[in-house]
Amino acid sequence: MPQFAWISRPDGPTGFGLAFTNRLGGVSRPPFDSLNLGNSSHDDPAAVELNLERLRRRLGLDHLVGVAQHHGRTVWSPDPVGPLAAVTAAGAKADALVSGRPGVGLLIRVADCLPVLLVDRRRRLVAAAHAGRVGLLGGVLEATVADLRRRGADQVEAWIGPHVCAACYEVPAEMAEAAWRRLPACRASSASGTPAIDLAGGAVAILAGLGCRVQRQDPCTVERDDLFSYRRDGAASGRLGAVVWLAGAGQSA
Repeated sequence: MPQFAWISRPDGPTGFGLAFTNRLGGVSRPPFDSLNLGNSSHDDPAAVELNLERLRRRLGLDHLVGVAQHHGRTVWSPDPVGPLAAVTAAGAKADALVSGRPGVGLLIRVADCLPVLLVDRRRRLVAAAHAGRVGLLGGVLEATVADLRRRGADQVEAWIGPHVCAACYEVPAEMAEAAWRRLPACRASSASGTPAIDLAGGAVAILAGLGCRVQRQDPCTVERDDLFSYRRDGAASGRLGAVVWLAGAGQSA
């Protein structure tokens, strides 16, 4: 059964749920054992599909919808209401999803990049964003919040999930300097004192500047054996999931 690094289930029939998976409770074989959700890994596609279906059922969702992530700032939505498969592993080419449709889980997949889940309780809108270095600096969070605001959101809350921490995200000095110039709040040093990037620090600065309340549920993917990390394991790494959804429809929260 799929397990979680952190989960918050809806507290009523009109609430919302948030979940960040770990790597436990799936069917993938080593080295992707076991809850690999990534279509970009070299795992057996049938195992990934079954893992996604198990996750959908574990969360009690009508649908679980992902996108073909490409480190951009495109925002996609499964709304308005139309036919959806129970699991859509990779739909549109995008790095963020927004929805006001109950019972539909929005899925972002990561293996060191920053997953961000967003909610407006009053307007009943949810969003999920994939914010690695390129996307974070390229404006994916700004684009996601702007899309929510266009739909009427005015009290956005955000949750940051598991990702590579600044101490483990050593990068070449030239890359670090470019990132720091673009987003000063991401300036950091690695555990060995070399230039590094603080993804969460940058994201918090962006989100706070946009008027969002931010919470962090973000252990380091590199440091935790129960989490996937591409930086640690390379091509042998699977993908973690971040899911946000509105209760309602046929969803059994």
